Amino acid sequence: MENFVVSARKYRPQHFSTVVGQAHITTTLKNAILQHHLAHAFLFCGPRGVGKTTCARILAKTINCEKIGKDGEACDQCNSCQSFNKGASFNIHELDAASNNSVDDIRELIEQVRFAPQAGKYKIYIIDEVHMLSASAFNAFLKTLEEPPAHAIFILATTEKHKILPTILSRCQIFDFKRITPADIVSYLEEIASKEKIKAENAAMQLIAQKSDGCMRDALSILDKIVSFTNGHLTYASTLEHLNVLDEEYFFQFFELLQKEDLPGVLSLYDEIDQKGFEGDTVLNHFSSFFRNLLISKDARSIALLQTVEAFRKKYIATASQLSTAYIIGALHILNEAEIGFKQSRNKKLHVEFHLIRLTYLQQAVNIQPDETASKKKRLDELKPIAFKQIGFRIKETKKEIATSAVKSNTNNQSAKLEIATEIIQQKSTLPPTGSATTEKPKEAGALKKIREQILHRKLEPDASKTLTIASLAEAWNSYLSKLLESNQVTSHHNLKTATTSLISDVQFDVFVSSRIQQQFIESERIHLLIHVQEFFNNPKIQFKISLDPEAEKEPVQTEQTLSQRDQYLRMIERYPLIKEMRDQLNLDLDY
Repeated sequence: MENFVVSARKYRPQHFSTVVGQAHITTTLKNAILQHHLAHAFLFCGPRGVGKTTCARILAKTINCEKIGKDGEACDQCNSCQSFNKGASFNIHELDAASNNSVDDIRELIEQVRFAPQAGKYKIYIIDEVHMLSASAFNAFLKTLEEPPAHAIFILATTEKHKILPTILSRCQIFDFKRITPADIVSYLEEIASKEKIKAENAAMQLIAQKSDGCMRDALSILDKIVSFTNGHLTYASTLEHLNVLDEEYFFQFFELLQKEDLPGVLSLYDEIDQKGFEGDTVLNHFSSFFRNLLISKDARSIALLQTVEAFRKKYIATASQLSTAYIIGALHILNEAEIGFKQSRNKKLHVEFHLIRLTYLQQAVNIQPDETASKKKRLDELKPIAFKQIGFRIKETKKEIATSAVKSNTNNQSAKLEIATEIIQQKSTLPPTGSATTEKPKEAGALKKIREQILHRKLEPDASKTLTIASLAEAWNSYLSKLLESNQVTSHHNLKTATTSLISDVQFDVFVSSRIQQQFIESERIHLLIHVQEFFNNPKIQFKISLDPEAEKEPVQTEQTLSQRDQYLRMIERYPLIKEMRDQLNLDLDY
């Protein structure tokens, strides 16, 4: 039986002119040979299967050719060319750096470099996958690579240029190989099919070129497999089946069902694809490519980027003209989310179906969106701005007064600063807010005037008045505390509850507090408390004053000093919760 040779080896180019898709490199190399401007070291880098090693071998053969043609090509007739073609040339050495990457391997190569060629002008050393050399091997190779003998030329090839030391890169003439275009791959495959007498549809060749992703070696390998699978007759359907690729016709069917919002049809079509063994992520990936091609097809300038067989190009252009860009981008966004979440999903089929449901009703969302935007704008136009400047102004003013008071007090104690700040805020709370508009002042004055008139001109019945005693005062006091609880004024309730009262006369009593802060809180409630007491006793002559408890003033300061600053602060906010709110609003820092 005759030995089979794969197409990638059988049809490997032997001349620069037969190299596919790398004209920018082959032209440069031929000109360098003709003009005798050859470098002593070359670096060929680029993706796999694009012709790096092939060009290295052609270059090695050509520069030792005894009768180079005017076009810079080898003659294939001289002894050097014939020995090369038979694989018997002593002037060309190939080293696979993937398996020979140690310092000893490089030292052995350096020893060989010292000897001149037996025939021909140059000894060429081709080192493939050079990025696999170890760091020590690279360092051992540096001196020889920089100053090799006149008869030595090095050709390095790699797919990972970034892994090579900069000192190596600076000593080489670098050539970057590019991916081969689908059109060039199709043309070369058709040429091989003609030589091998293979019947192949153009759509099948385009599908192979698309699947190979710019790698000619992959394209030739796929061609060999499908030829064996189809017995020498390549059709589009057989190529789809062999490559396990979803037919784009499925996605045009999906598109028609989505336009009709036919959810049962969409789910049934997906189930049909699933029954054929295609994974959900494959469906999502191909569907994303479908919408990507639709987006590309909307503009004539980008149609060249369309990745599909020629038979579907017109169909893509016609379909894209029916869709808005917003719809296509929305579909791509949904499919991107689906692909990202596919691996984390436990029920993968349900995950894909859910996003297909979103795609089915995407058109409704696109149509509704402008109306929602307009209505939202209308609602915003109807809204009136709220004047927040008054609040901000008062806060700034309070901060300034706090700072001034702290300086005057000559204290660095943070707790003392908090106490001063609390006193100032309580004083401010009894005043109307300061605003920038002068029209608000008469209203505030009128409100205060109204309260005063309400107090002074109330009509009480003296005959029905109650006698002010310790028991009746306690009853009136507790009644007011109940009102504070009902209105959720917890802080005021706490301060009034901890205060003590003392009867002075039948129309006057004293309220004793334990601190100035507590005194300020009760002062803020003076008007409402006074109205309540006078109405309770039905006597407008009743008055009271708020004083610090003499017993509290006599307490030794030493007991307070035994507490740490943190404990002092915690005790203060326990007794007066409003201090914590004030600290948060003013962004005060504590020193503990």
